[in-house]
Amino acid sequence: MFDNILVPTDGSDCAQAAVGYAADLARRYDARVHALCVVDSRTLENAPQYDQTKKEREEVAERTCDDISVSDVPVEQAVRTDIPHKAILRYTTEQDIDLVVMGTHGRTGVERYLLGSVTEKVVRLSDVPVLTVKAEDDGKVTYPYTDILVPTDGSEGSEAAIDPAVDVASTYDARLHALSVIDTMAMGIDVRSGAILDALEESAQSAVETIEKQATQASVSAVETEIEHGSPYRGIRSYVEEHDIDLVVMGTHGRSGIERYLLGSVAEKTVRTSPVPVMTVRQSE
Repeated sequence: MFDNILVPTDGSDCAQAAVGYAADLARRYDARVHALCVVDSRTLENAPQYDQTKKEREEVAERTCDDISVSDVPVEQAVRTDIPHKAILRYTTEQDIDLVVMGTHGRTGVERYLLGSVTEKVVRLSDVPVLTVKAEDDGKVTYPYTDILVPTDGSEGSEAAIDPAVDVASTYDARLHALSVIDTMAMGIDVRSGAILDALEESAQSAVETIEKQATQASVSAVETEIEHGSPYRGIRSYVEEHDIDLVVMGTHGRSGIERYLLGSVAEKTVRTSPVPVMTVRQSE
């Protein structure tokens, strides 16, 4: 599933957090890693500055490649001059990238900085899955994955995550958790009883059973399903913490929809607040 993995880096601790995750996935999938540094074209004013900045970016890319090659993973480096998120998306298309692995700020910082950042723009616009990894002070990592969570509401957007989640679970011999949180908070107290709630619970049950069936067919070692009520992103985060989840894989809307709806959506809130890495998978058009 993943043959070419892209790690955009600027040498920061935030970006460096993603390197180990990319290398581990590459070993599991026998994939190649691409280390990309971008010279932000908006900050350049003269040729000497450009030459110096480009040299610095080349050195960062080279150091990142050295870090990855220690794991016996094939790696190549690239430096581009452009607006960062555009360069990343363009490189993804040009090099047939299957997965982008990017760092985000730490748990507190991500609340302040992710909005409008390069990472969020790539999450919104990438045609391929994006794995976001937080830079944690204690250096804690969650790979190799043993427990993977797939949140679902039964929509086509959420179903886009099933194939990658099942594939990663199978590759890592991990337990797969399928969770559907019925959003009673948004629909009012009346939804807690009667036919409306019954219909929502039936839909949620069908959604998690779809994941369970596909995972079983792929010989995933263990599958657990859960239906909860409340705020979806809070329910996801609570489940992550209570079940020692190592990775969340979740779908987002299609290209037009994601521009309108990801901001403030369950997916974006999960990327912002999850204590573990989140792989977002956008619904294909």
